[in-house]
Amino acid sequence: MKELEFIEIIKKTLSKNSYIGDDCAYLKDLGIVITQDSFVEDIHFSRKFSTPYQLAYKAIIVNLSDIFASGAIPKYLTISLSLPKNIDKNFVSEFYRACEDLSKKFDIEVVGGDITGGEKCFISICAIGLTKGRNISSRKYAEEGDYVITNGVHGSSRAGLWLLENNISEYPNLIKNHLTPVVQKDFSNEIATKIKRNYAMMDTSDGLMDALFKVAQASNVLISVDFNKIPYDKELEAIAKKADVDFKDWIFYGGEDYQLVACVDEDNLKKLKIPYTIIGQVEKKNPNYCVEVVFEDKTEQINDLEKTFNHFKGEK
Repeated sequence: MKELEFIEIIKKTLSKNSYIGDDCAYLKDLGIVITQDSFVEDIHFSRKFSTPYQLAYKAIIVNLSDIFASGAIPKYLTISLSLPKNIDKNFVSEFYRACEDLSKKFDIEVVGGDITGGEKCFISICAIGLTKGRNISSRKYAEEGDYVITNGVHGSSRAGLWLLENNISEYPNLIKNHLTPVVQKDFSNEIATKIKRNYAMMDTSDGLMDALFKVAQASNVLISVDFNKIPYDKELEAIAKKADVDFKDWIFYGGEDYQLVACVDEDNLKKLKIPYTIIGQVEKKNPNYCVEVVFEDKTEQINDLEKTFNHFKGEK
């Protein structure tokens, strides 16, 4: 059973479920958004590849990315850790040094949490963002005629993970993209303050296709993208060849790039003063599929998320 099936069971079981759907819950009456992500050793990370500093950095960035994808400003964090017996004081010190550095960089504050023991390292972070003066997104707000825009490159983190797994240090920038990714604060700020109508925006934490599919599904639309317009690091092609995989799979399904994808109408698009790339457009819903990708020699229809990250298998 997959994550989406579990979520559907939860929604059907809970009578009050109006906030379940987006990566951040927008609590309008409180003026905040709230999100939470958990990280399990050997499922989401390996201590063989990441220092305690890098683990904390990435765990926080994941949550900040959700806040920025909503259009809000991150403000507070709570951090819960479950640590095995072989964890020492240096691990905790390095972990919270990353928290301190990111607190200064993004003007956020750690306001609580929990520490307990366990068989493996487990990290759970809750982030709260402020919404005053900002237009908050939802994946259900894409409309026919919107342009699909993104920023940054896609697939780099997955390539970086493969390099780590195979002890290859030839492409340090791609490894850095995996271990210490960058969140899209400026892109988020521009959209949340310039666009006045409802709009859809998600990050690509679970892959570019995951974001496209979930927006299309929630908005009951078809999203059509042109593969040739999607930005990616050209080094991916050579690395994927070494890995004996299709580099396009890393671009669409690799995940953990933390770029943003937004659906914006033409009039509001003209207001944006930040770099972006138009990769497609929102069209009328097709009853058989949610996303189509136009390649030079074919058009591929996507009607499920079979290739995206499965949290219950720990693999893509």
